Amino acid sequence: MLDRIMTTISFHTVLNFPCRTRSNPSSTAVQLSSIFIQTDETRNPADSKKIMGSVAAVVRCQAPNSLLTQENTVGILGGVSVFSTLIFLEKLVWWSSRHGEECIPFVVCSDPTINREFLPPISSPLFLKEKNAQFPLNHGPIVEKLRCKRAFLEQSGARCIVMPCHLSHAWHSEVSEGCPLPFLHVGECVARELKAAKLRPLEAGRNVRIGVLGIDESLMAGFYREKLESQGLEVVLPDMATMEHIVIPAIEALRRKDMEGARNLMRIAVNVLLVRAVNVVVLASDEMQGLLSRDDPLSKKCINPMDALARSTLRWAKSIQNLQNQTSSLEY
Repeated sequence: MLDRIMTTISFHTVLNFPCRTRSNPSSTAVQLSSIFIQTDETRNPADSKKIMGSVAAVVRCQAPNSLLTQENTVGILGGVSVFSTLIFLEKLVWWSSRHGEECIPFVVCSDPTINREFLPPISSPLFLKEKNAQFPLNHGPIVEKLRCKRAFLEQSGARCIVMPCHLSHAWHSEVSEGCPLPFLHVGECVARELKAAKLRPLEAGRNVRIGVLGIDESLMAGFYREKLESQGLEVVLPDMATMEHIVIPAIEALRRKDMEGARNLMRIAVNVLLVRAVNVVVLASDEMQGLLSRDDPLSKKCINPMDALARSTLRWAKSIQNLQNQTSSLEY
């Protein structure tokens, strides 16, 4: 749970090589030096071990100065939330290998300095309370850094790019411009899954309504509206009063580590959208993930978009692998 784990994590570069494909043990080495973890010593040691265990599951046989050559290699472009990148990696590892299969090959590049250098605290008035603020005022340096990281992933052998960060998706079109590879968009992944679910309207004479709950409407809910409406779904956003008196205080409570207060406010925000006859609520913010416990009935009405992105990533990787297997069988 996010509220139980307070960790500062710096990802630099992680290359994932399926160990069983290597025949020469001397050519590979298991290395954890590319990941540095500094845990809060005041927290429960068991929480630190849990995070280290997740990292150990992610980091496989790393061969320095080598590139991945598998056609289903996924390039993971970390955004402003390093912790979100780690959670996304954990999902890819466990979901792709839970039936005894080999984890899909991937390469990760994440730069936590993007958050420190360019983004003010999430509780700042510029981010939360100025209705017409353009945040950040100059996002050019962020886009340039993300494009450089994208180029690194391409050169490292990635065949598909994903970006497990809501805020970074505000600049998806700019970061992906000129990319020769498939570059999955989290909004498109969510929209396709909802369309495939064949939901029925809760009110007669209306389209299926989808609630979108984010911190900043223009940056996050904006691109969700575009992707969802392209699938014939009606998008419902919280009004300004809900944002100012419920959503913003919920995030501020979360930053004060008032988890109970944040959860209660989040429940209210979700219910405000549900009473407007939405089928489900998309939690369009990294900050909101994990606030509602799995046994909370409201959590069943909410969608974590990064889950949809992870499922789409695995479907892409497995489709490429199946195509390769079919090609190999024909050759023999």
